[in-house]
Parts: sequence; C-alpha cells; structure tokens
Amino acid sequence: MFTYISKSEKDTKNFAKLIAEKLNSKDIIVLTGELGSGKTKFVEGILSYFNLDDEISSPTFTIVNEHYTKKLNLYHFDVYRLEDIDEFYEMGGEEYFDKGACIIEWGEIIQQSLPMPYIHIIFNKNEENENLRTLNIEIIGSSKKWSDFFENTCH
Repeated sequence: MFTYISKSEKDTKNFAKLIAEKLNSKDIIVLTGELGSGKTKFVEGILSYFNLDDEISSPTFTIVNEHYTKKLNLYHFDVYRLEDIDEFYEMGGEEYFDKGACIIEWGEIIQQSLPMPYIHIIFNKNEENENLRTLNIEIIGSSKKWSDFFENTCH
C-alpha cells in the first residue's frame, strides 16, 4: 500500500494529473471515501490533464460520463446510486473496461465485477485540518507499471 498526503484541492488535482499522464486503455481507478473527501477533485485533475475542463460534471444521475481524447477514451463512473452489482451488469457497465480508462467513484459497490489489476484509492479527511487528505493507494492484482509509479511518487 502507498500513501499520498494532499495538502489542498490543487495538490489533489496535481497528483491526479501525474496519474493521468500514465493512463492507458483498460486502466481502472476506483475511488472510495466519504462525501467531500476529494474524489471529484481528483477526477477534475484527470480530466484537466486531457483538456476536458469544460466537461467536468458528476455522473451521479447518468452513472457514466464518456470523454473522448486523442490519447484514449475516459469513462467516469459514479455508481453511488446503484442498488447492487446486477444493476451495473444490466446497464452493460463491464463493457467499458475494454474500451478505455475507467475512473469509478464508489467502486467498492461493483468490486466483484472489476478486472485486475486496478488501482484503489481511499480518500480520508483530516479532522484537524479541513484541507488535508490522506490518499491510501492499493494496487489490486499485479502491475509493475503502477507499483513503480506510486513508489516513486508517494511521500
């Protein structure tokens, strides 16, 4: 497990941009954490790396926002409102995994459908400093690319 300490929203976005630079098709990032813990700011950082700042919106009601870039297709999921994993299968959600990079907020809900490897980032607020976030990063499955990246990037 790796840990990244974010001191601000800007810090969270910049960290996400570093990850975005390394993203390839079929990469999956699962974001977990309570409301207001920084998941959406992280996604904003990913999208801004691809110059998609004007397309930033939460897919809470649509479940998935699709973004197409020259480098790769990005799929931003928010599965918070799904009743269960069956609803994810019914919408054809697993078909996105082969089409591009997927960023999934509240992805623990559909964890059993996720192909390995994937990155799981758990966002934790700090009780004493409202700007501070601890991001605990776990690579589920084996990925030398991501292990090396986080080993060199986290502090």
